Amino acid sequence: MKPYRATASGIIAAPAELVYCTLADYHHGHPSILPKPYFLSLEVEQGGFGAGTVINFQTRVLGETQSFRAAITEPEPGRVLVETNLGEGGGVTTFIVEPLSEGNRTGVTISTESATRRSGVFGSVERLLTKMILQRIYKAELKQLARVCEGTPPSGVKSV
Repeated sequence: MKPYRATASGIIAAPAELVYCTLADYHHGHPSILPKPYFLSLEVEQGGFGAGTVINFQTRVLGETQSFRAAITEPEPGRVLVETNLGEGGGVTTFIVEPLSEGNRTGVTISTESATRRSGVFGSVERLLTKMILQRIYKAELKQLARVCEGTPPSGVKSV
């Protein structure tokens, strides 16, 4: 199993505190930024805001539905939020929130580190496809985060 990393970054026209609170709120904020049709559900098993939260969620990518369970930590509260997959294969997704000099703009990076299940040529193809798909999903998630935090949510989503 070889490791890979998929990353996407963007700038949100909103204060860092609002952006971080949206990401850390697994009852309302975080579910409102998950792009459909990739995310089918997100349920809070424990906690609900930041560190100590445990979530269950389902994704559907390339016609395959997968279920995940993750624990949330905050290595740097207000700046870094980490979702650690508690299931097979591990995997860690990190959200980094950085206030920009103007104070009303925020840099956000979403990054996942994990490993492929296969080796050789098939492992290389799996890493490449997974990185491409995750980057597409994260770009959509960043757009959704901007809509929510900038006050123009898509229909059916409330601003946080």
